[in-house]
Amino acid sequence: MDTEHASPFRSAQPGFRWDGVAHMPYKQDGSAPFKDISRQVLFDDPALACQLRYFEMDAGGHSTLERHEHAHAVMILRGHGHCLVDGEVRAVGPQDLISIPAWAWHQFRATRGESFGFLCMVNHLRDKPQIPTEEELAALRAHPAIRAFLNDTPLD
Repeated sequence: MDTEHASPFRSAQPGFRWDGVAHMPYKQDGSAPFKDISRQVLFDDPALACQLRYFEMDAGGHSTLERHEHAHAVMILRGHGHCLVDGEVRAVGPQDLISIPAWAWHQFRATRGESFGFLCMVNHLRDKPQIPTEEELAALRAHPAIRAFLNDTPLD
């Protein structure tokens, strides 16, 4: 988004869309570490060194299981789901705020039957996420709650 020439106003549209904001679905490649998720960059200003993004998953969708050097914050706007952050799995819903520390494994999963959307505030410039190696994934799966989460087993 060209913040120098962009309007300061982004009117909300039906379906959690905003005027002048591109809706970018992720590809649905079977080898992808995410499923049924889209992204919209709502605000990007290098002068403030941050970017505000809206992610939405269809029912049963999930974000990538990843970690990275940059910390970030997530606020759930709609739907219900579960998230893994730094070894803990929690149910989350509208208006919950999740702080994700640097290098913490994290992933969000939509509860079946409803869309799940959240705002994500990150650094304007950030490092590339890492996905777990087979050994790291095995270590995560050694924890029963994380194994159930990653297997998409109902946790409630």
